[in-house]
Amino acid sequence: MTGKKSPLGEFAGRALRAKRKKFRWKKASHKRRVLKLRQKTDPLEGAPQARGIVLEKVGVESKQPNSAIRKCVRIQLSKNGKQITAFIPGDGGLKYIDEHDTVLVEGIGGAMGGAMGDLPGVRWQVRKVNGVSLESLIYGKVEKPIR
Repeated sequence: MTGKKSPLGEFAGRALRAKRKKFRWKKASHKRRVLKLRQKTDPLEGAPQARGIVLEKVGVESKQPNSAIRKCVRIQLSKNGKQITAFIPGDGGLKYIDEHDTVLVEGIGGAMGGAMGDLPGVRWQVRKVNGVSLESLIYGKVEKPIR
């Protein structure tokens, strides 16, 4: 018999286990998990939230079949200097955010940490502005602090 086949026999267990271990690296899911590729490519570096400085306000067009301009901001993260785009939730949330404000961002909650809904390429959303919750600013419970 020629060719590589699986070992057979009473004492083949060690060889079978070694072979399975070797071929596990063919699986993308195993390779990415073991080499921690998700955390290495993630701008937040595996953290649930991150702080950053607002660089500019941008409008992102929604994907088909919707037609809207979703209000977002470009942010430079404090921890590593990477730039990301974050969505501003709530009605009229954009007027409480100015350039050079400090914001806290978190994941938007899309499948496998990706974008959500009709927002192409936007994976984060704004939670706080200058240490105050964006939600409480929108509902008028607190006023935005002057830095």
